[in-house]
Amino acid sequence: MTIKFGLIGGGVMGESLLSRLTARGIYQPSEVIVSEPQPSRQDFLKQQYDVAVTADNRLVFTQAKEVVFLAVKPQIFSAIAQELADIITIEHSPLIISILAGVPLSQLEAAFEQLPVIRAMPNTPATIGAGITAVCFGAYTNIKHHQIAQQVFSAVGEVVEVSETLMDAVTGLSGSGPAYVALLIEALADGGVAAGLPRTVANQLALQTVLGTARLLQETKMHPAELKDRVTSPGGTTIAGIVKLEQAGFRSALIEAVKAATERSQEMGK
Repeated sequence: MTIKFGLIGGGVMGESLLSRLTARGIYQPSEVIVSEPQPSRQDFLKQQYDVAVTADNRLVFTQAKEVVFLAVKPQIFSAIAQELADIITIEHSPLIISILAGVPLSQLEAAFEQLPVIRAMPNTPATIGAGITAVCFGAYTNIKHHQIAQQVFSAVGEVVEVSETLMDAVTGLSGSGPAYVALLIEALADGGVAAGLPRTVANQLALQTVLGTARLLQETKMHPAELKDRVTSPGGTTIAGIVKLEQAGFRSALIEAVKAATERSQEMGK
């Protein structure tokens, strides 16, 4: 069978995408080839997903007819680009999809000259199919390429299209955001422990409270401020807690965290 999907990089995010694409039947295992340098990882991917596995990035690029997906560390992109440079031709023009943080379309298109390129930023909840991915499209992409990207990233969550100028902000919000939420959950649980709850109970309460609130907002389309107002009764417990959060600069701290991560992403891309 024809190889349609080539994955360069069999790490956590690459595997997450691979598992969802094959489980959903978007690509059959026989249509996939993966390059991965570590022999133990190669064996695992082959046994777990029944896909072709190699250590040769060039083989992945030449065999994949539809998509070549780049899921490697940004620091080694230049080395991979040099490795592939002499086999890139217009006659073989798979869609290049990159999830390399800080590597702009200009650099990708310089490496894959005249090939269709899409830059994407997924986040870690994609590993369980609950992520969100922002995509921006290169100069040589068309509607078909856009549809392929939508199909690929829908396998691991939701998809939004943004201009490339906003990709650093995406990184600062949804890319780094899971760490902020994890910190919030940890702090809520610590607060519960400080108030006398057993650790296991505090952890469960904190986690489910955040999960349930997110689902409620998503399903009702309610503005967060409206939900906050509904929970906050006059002279009650919630407003007492909110006063302390405001005094501590809670909202300002989250805003500044997103801005700082955005600025760091901009620095990494220079």
